[in-house]
Amino acid sequence: MRYFIPLLLGVVLCMSAAWRTDFAQAKTDAAKQHKYIILKFSGSDWCIPCIRMEKKIFDQEAFQQYAKEKLILVNADFPRQKKNMPAEDVIKANDALAEQYNKSGHFPLTLLLDAEGKILKTWDGYKDMTPEEFVKEIKGVLHE
Repeated sequence: MRYFIPLLLGVVLCMSAAWRTDFAQAKTDAAKQHKYIILKFSGSDWCIPCIRMEKKIFDQEAFQQYAKEKLILVNADFPRQKKNMPAEDVIKANDALAEQYNKSGHFPLTLLLDAEGKILKTWDGYKDMTPEEFVKEIKGVLHE
C-alpha cells in the first residue's frame, strides 16, 4: 500500500499541464503543435482573485485535461514577496508581456491567444465559473 500512494501521486502530477514563463518558446510550440496559448497575468502571493482563479479553475482536472490537449500555458507572475521573485530574465520578460498585453495592470488577466500572439478572448478579473464553463468559453471562441 505504501508504494501505491506515491505512484498515484506521480500519475496525478504528470497529468497536469505545466505553466511556462518563456512566451517566445510557447508561440513556437503552439505553432508546431497546432495549439492555442493561455497567457495569465497573476500576482501569486498577493492577489486574492488570482489565487482563487488558480484554485477554482486552472488547478482543476477539467481544465488541466483540456489544456494538455489544446493549450500552451504561460504565466506572467508579478509576486511582491522577495522569496517568490522569479529570476531577473523572467521579470524582464514578464514586464515586456505586460507592456504588450496588460498596459492597465489588471490582475488577474487571462488571454486566449493564437500561435502568433493575437488576442482571441480576454477574461479581465476573476471569473466565478466552473472549470467546465471556462473550457466551454474557450471552445466557443475556437468553434469546437
